[in-house]
Amino acid sequence: MPLPIHDVLGVFSDNLRIRRYVVPLSPGKVDAWAKGLDIPFGGETVLYTGQMYQLMPAIDSMSQLMAKFENSSITRFFGVGRILNRIVNISWFMSGGNGKEQARYNGILRNIAALLKMAGVDFGYLHGKELYSGALVYDEGLDQVFAEHARRVYRVFKENGVKQVITVDPHTTNMLKSVYPKIIDGYDLITRSYLEVLAEKDLKCAKQLPLELVIHDSCVYARHENIVDEPRRLLKTAGSTIHLPELSGKLTQCCGGPLESLFPGKAHEVAQKRVAQLAGCGNSIVTMCPICMANLRRAANDTIEIKDISEHLVNGYCVID
Repeated sequence: MPLPIHDVLGVFSDNLRIRRYVVPLSPGKVDAWAKGLDIPFGGETVLYTGQMYQLMPAIDSMSQLMAKFENSSITRFFGVGRILNRIVNISWFMSGGNGKEQARYNGILRNIAALLKMAGVDFGYLHGKELYSGALVYDEGLDQVFAEHARRVYRVFKENGVKQVITVDPHTTNMLKSVYPKIIDGYDLITRSYLEVLAEKDLKCAKQLPLELVIHDSCVYARHENIVDEPRRLLKTAGSTIHLPELSGKLTQCCGGPLESLFPGKAHEVAQKRVAQLAGCGNSIVTMCPICMANLRRAANDTIEIKDISEHLVNGYCVID
């Protein structure tokens, strides 16, 4: 039996409405990446993670478990599971995550903070108060619960005097830049991706990176936010040679997400096709989205190198001890 869409989406919806997240993530894990960085609380400009990178190990773990459930008799009990989840958070048992992976995704956020500091950007962070953007429930069409949550997120920004937001991933960028303004009256936050912020600076490299890199463009960045040139420019300035698959830029192919929540088998099939396209251009792939990174790495199964763009940029533009 296929996964019961109504019940799976219901768990996500209930979690966001009751617990402020779609997949369990303790406050300590949300803020762990910022430990020791001395980023001040709040301010007019804040770095907003949207919790996407922090969530990925748990989401990846849950996706792999859902793949095992797909087409099995266990799916008939999902309705009961949803009812129990409203009382006892059973999602904890489905999303263990991986400590090594958590450290890597936290490292990506630390890279981004380091790059912004190197570029002379003054920013704060809403330690302990940052909320998830709601991107997943929006992608899955849960409009009512998403709208309620979006207003909650916006209130947190306004209550803390935030005027400008620097985002770290395409989905969160799209939520704050293009989606929130359509559903929140008087919305006035200025939102830019950190890639846009860095590309506007006249940056000088700490060292050249003579790498042969293949870019996988994010569908959301490229098609919805027109962020295509910025990552290329930053990598080229650092000395790297960029190779592009046939489907790139605004014609980029999806990595398979967010299908993995509902149709994990089909999502994996899409990801495998994309990995084959990318591998045809080279064996060092650059992503700029945590969902893309997770899906493509799972499909590649270590046959090619897949890194977040920040992992390259931080080596080129920052002095690494």
